[in-house]
Amino acid sequence: MSDPISSSSSFLNLKNHAKIKSWEWVGLLLVLACPWVFVSHAMLVNEIAITALFAVSLDLILGYSGIVSLGQAAFFGWGCYSAGLFAKLWMPDPIVGLVFSTFSGVLLGFVLSFTILRGTDLTRIMVTLGVSLIGYELANRLSGLTGGADGLQGVLMGPVLGLFEFDLIGKVASLYSVTALVLVLVLLRHLVYSPFGVGLTAIRDNRLRAESVGLPVAVRLVVIYSVSAGVAALSGALLAQTTGFASLDVFSFERSADVLLMLVIGGAGWLYGGVVGAIVFKLFQQELSSITPQYWMFWIGLLLVILVLVGREKLFSPFKRLMP
Repeated sequence: MSDPISSSSSFLNLKNHAKIKSWEWVGLLLVLACPWVFVSHAMLVNEIAITALFAVSLDLILGYSGIVSLGQAAFFGWGCYSAGLFAKLWMPDPIVGLVFSTFSGVLLGFVLSFTILRGTDLTRIMVTLGVSLIGYELANRLSGLTGGADGLQGVLMGPVLGLFEFDLIGKVASLYSVTALVLVLVLLRHLVYSPFGVGLTAIRDNRLRAESVGLPVAVRLVVIYSVSAGVAALSGALLAQTTGFASLDVFSFERSADVLLMLVIGGAGWLYGGVVGAIVFKLFQQELSSITPQYWMFWIGLLLVILVLVGREKLFSPFKRLMP
């Protein structure tokens, strides 16, 4: 029988950890300020915000739950096409379309979550990769609906909240995506430091022990996989809404590999690693591709080697120590 005083103390300690620290608020406010500060690079800010959300979605299952996936692009692509088709066939309102794509992504994640409950990491890698390839082929085959190899074109969005029209320089688009990123980070911050989130890390560290103490392992994995799918679909929806286009490459293996690379750069399991990795990766890609368009991936590879040799923990440990 557990000690009620000890249980109460643990609950209060967890509740205190769940509170967003002052330095985190400063960081989130700085992120919100980026569309105003970097107006001339608004489209790059928009792209980084979308990619960061995508990376955070993978961190939920890989960093916090220990689920290895190479098919996260399946949910990203689903969100991208569902938002584009929603705007073309039904309603161009971006907020409604974003909510629709997110919840449809959650539903898809719930259906597919049962494929990752059994088997080894290698099995999960192959299953998730297979799902992504199926999504790619379906989008290609259903060309009458999706545009096939030509992509889904002519996605016209209405003004955000009925007030802010999407402009050519991308300022409204970047504000829209960055705001979505910050709101999702705040919500997920509370999720990962809740009793539910602590249970996830216990499952990640030792699944058999978690089962032996009575944690509903399967239920928690299904829930977090569904949430992760919803966040990935949300990021894909933002891409379709802010660019007015959806192409087959949103389902590609390279997109899943890139987001995994971002987590390697930023670090998995501390929520902001996806954001850090997306910023570093996209800035490197932007600068290096302008210098050596054909060989910029060589320099990304060199960066990874340096991170491994020097130790990523040494670079980001000051920030991680500030986390609970």
